[in-house]
Amino acid sequence: MDERKGRRIIMFPLPFPGHFNPMIQLASIFHHRGFSVTILHTSYNFPDPSRYPHFTFRTISHNNEGEDPLSRSETSGMDLVSLLRLLKQKYLESFRESLAAEVGGGDTVCFLVSDAIWGSNTEDAAKEVGVRRLVLRTGGAASFCAFAAFPLFRDKGYFSTLDSRLDDPVIELPPLKVKDLPVIETNDPDELYQIVTDMVESAKSSSGVIWNTFEDLERDQLMDLSSNFHVPFFPIGPFHKHSNDLPPKPKNKEDNEITDWLDNQEPKSVVYASFGSLADIEEKVFLEIACGLRNSGHPFLWVVRPGLVRGTEWLESLPCGFMESIGYKGKIVKWANQLEVLAHPAVGVFWTHCGWNSTVESICEGVPMICTPYFTDQRVNARYIADVWRVGKVLERSMMDKGEIEKVVRSAMMVEGDGMRDRCLDFKEMADKSLGENGSSSNYLDKLVRHVLSFDSYGSTC
Repeated sequence: MDERKGRRIIMFPLPFPGHFNPMIQLASIFHHRGFSVTILHTSYNFPDPSRYPHFTFRTISHNNEGEDPLSRSETSGMDLVSLLRLLKQKYLESFRESLAAEVGGGDTVCFLVSDAIWGSNTEDAAKEVGVRRLVLRTGGAASFCAFAAFPLFRDKGYFSTLDSRLDDPVIELPPLKVKDLPVIETNDPDELYQIVTDMVESAKSSSGVIWNTFEDLERDQLMDLSSNFHVPFFPIGPFHKHSNDLPPKPKNKEDNEITDWLDNQEPKSVVYASFGSLADIEEKVFLEIACGLRNSGHPFLWVVRPGLVRGTEWLESLPCGFMESIGYKGKIVKWANQLEVLAHPAVGVFWTHCGWNSTVESICEGVPMICTPYFTDQRVNARYIADVWRVGKVLERSMMDKGEIEKVVRSAMMVEGDGMRDRCLDFKEMADKSLGENGSSSNYLDKLVRHVLSFDSYGSTC
């Protein structure tokens, strides 16, 4: 541990919860191993540093004049591709300046760890100041295989015929179907292509890729990528299961109400539904989900974040008397501590958008999934959940009527007969084993620490 005193790692997350949370978990893993950590974060979606007292936070302004940060009103209505383009335009030049200032003073900076989506700009900035760069891939290896194949998909014409070939197999990348390709609805598909290819190529030119996954889950995909990338891979996940010292989020009244409600439900009886921090849905779909959950007859805990339903604040779309009709059988909340909910013995099924964090968290708790992906890697994750790992069932967005929802929920809650719950528990055991003594993730973490310590700049030892 002594050799790590005064050794600092700089981290640059993408400012969305699904990317920030694994980055901060990784920061905690590094801190637990004796490194100091500085987080460079955009003024957009800037977190509360008081929640993370072990780390130093620096704000990256979106211009040199110190104007107010980008607001949600400025970015509302943008598709994700447009928002990513705006973030890169506004913050990457300021990032270069911030990185140079950090490297220029104090402790030895061993590495920069940047989110893979920031791309080649972070590589150029790291070279300018003479530090090595690792990239964090916050998604899984299977979805990254699909991103890496974007040039092939374009050459084969998959993107130009998406609507007419949705159920056709992607022969070059089984078990994917055309509808599983990780695209985003956007007015600028060329921009999406550029973002993806830049992400992939900058990972190939990095000093290594850190993955929030574990070998027993994605061994084949990691091997395929590693043979093409020729840089070190460090699959050290699941991040959130490492012993670390991140302080828990303080519990409020609503948290305690959720726990009390779950405590009063039968084991494995509750449907937990949550669709992430970015997706939004139409009012009609929202009402179909509400009725389908109610009609399933199973108790349900449903996270409806403000803004989930287009054009509404929260629950005002629900018909008069709906909340009274579900009584104590259902509970709708604005936010829930997902790790605690999935670990609760009352939860039997997780209805999810299949973001990678949610996927890994569900697998780690042995909870089967209902998969309703919305965009990008969520589609790939859903296909693997259902057809490769066989720990979930897919409910297509096009099938979101109350009758189908009721049927799928009831089917998912009766998983003992097809072995799904047993497979879930097997993966849970694999995840736990990977973090134990001589487990794959533990061994890769040791390799990562040695790798980080081996350089403080190009050609010199940290």
